[in-house]
Amino acid sequence: MCANAQSWRGSSRQTAAAMQRNTISAQVEQTRLGPVAVNESTLGVLLISDDAADGWLIRRVLTEQSDSAWRLERVRRLADGLDRLRKPGIAAIMLDLFLPDSQGIETFEALFEAAPLVPILVLADRKNESIAWQATQRGAQDHILKDHLDGYWLPRILRSAIERKAAEEALFIEKERAQVTLNSIGDAVLSTDVAGNVTYLNVVAESMTGWSCEEAIGRPLAEVFRIVDGATREIAPNPMTRAVSENRTVGLSANCILVRRDGVECGIEDSAAPIHDRSGRVTGAVIVFHDVSAARTVRQKMAYLAHHDALTDLPNRMLLSDRIENAIALARRHSKQPAVLFLDLDGFKHINDSYGHLFGDKLLQSVAQRLMACVRGSDTVSRQGGDEFVVLLSEIERPGDAALSAEKMLLSLAAPHRIAEKELHITASIGISIYPKDGRDAEALIRRADTAMYCAKSKGRNSYEFSTDEMSISAGERQLL
Repeated sequence: MCANAQSWRGSSRQTAAAMQRNTISAQVEQTRLGPVAVNESTLGVLLISDDAADGWLIRRVLTEQSDSAWRLERVRRLADGLDRLRKPGIAAIMLDLFLPDSQGIETFEALFEAAPLVPILVLADRKNESIAWQATQRGAQDHILKDHLDGYWLPRILRSAIERKAAEEALFIEKERAQVTLNSIGDAVLSTDVAGNVTYLNVVAESMTGWSCEEAIGRPLAEVFRIVDGATREIAPNPMTRAVSENRTVGLSANCILVRRDGVECGIEDSAAPIHDRSGRVTGAVIVFHDVSAARTVRQKMAYLAHHDALTDLPNRMLLSDRIENAIALARRHSKQPAVLFLDLDGFKHINDSYGHLFGDKLLQSVAQRLMACVRGSDTVSRQGGDEFVVLLSEIERPGDAALSAEKMLLSLAAPHRIAEKELHITASIGISIYPKDGRDAEALIRRADTAMYCAKSKGRNSYEFSTDEMSISAGERQLL
């Protein structure tokens, strides 16, 4: 902006110019102005001008100030100014764009490149004011017309330029600190305006979304931050909309998937919070999210291991019990009959003792595969531990269906198992319980099938038996004994 002030009278300027010509040498001029000695409160001003009259006027104007001390240094060439700026002590620069060794806007650009942190006030004639405006647009703090130099405006413009530059630098440093912080954290950070258009992405957000900050700014959030429900594959609710409309921090829906720009997907967790201005109005939102794919995979793996046998990868007792209870609940509604088959291998201890536990483990894995091949996809084969397996037939029309399944299993298991170039032969004994005749919960059905299996084993093995009340009485009597 061009400063407005009272003009010096023409006669005064002529007198000042004459005095200047008589008193100012051609060398660098250094004058302490004001009543305060040069110290920390002194503001050093570097004048780069070949006009001796301007130098005298500026010194005269600053001399009239009593509120603070000013220290003026004057050089006539740009090269001398650049040399002086290599040393400390300059708080502001007053620059004439037309010097013996540099002319026009190039003068400002060379100076600004050398001292970008020092505020520059451009001196201009009216005929060159357009060039001074260019310098202001390219980084100068202000410009002032030479015929407006007076004791009221010049010190204020200088001090304002110094204070604005200091404030700009403080703001820049704070912004850089925030930028470094945002780029150093492990979470992705994305912000939007109140209309839902992207205003910022940090480095992590750029990587996870596939959008650079420059490309994303101004685009709708849904275009950059594409999220879907991992279960339904439907578009997930926008957390920014909720944060702005409800004016509170909100979390992302569970099992949310972020679809990167190139189509790669990853599970994320996040929260969105509204951004307010000084008056408390919501002006946008910030979304913080992070990749939980690895953690979610670990959780899923842990949950899987908690419900499956490590050796055979079959469901364990806990998962089997849940599936039996679910089958019972469905049976009550659809009038179906679940059946439980308890299977124990005959002579497995002999194989373990003869060939070692490694062979025994391989044999158990072979048994598991053959049992899986004997049942439907809706049925469950479970390993209880050791050489015991339990099979849930989720729906049967009549008990004979369970008997057919048991015969199929016995026939499949009796075929030789080839393990490490050896043929192993194994048979099994199976006990069968039927819902609801033999029990109305998982524990009762498994217990009755176990009892029937021991009965089949006692009758010669490699056979199956249905559970009966007499078996349960005999088992009770054995427990009492």
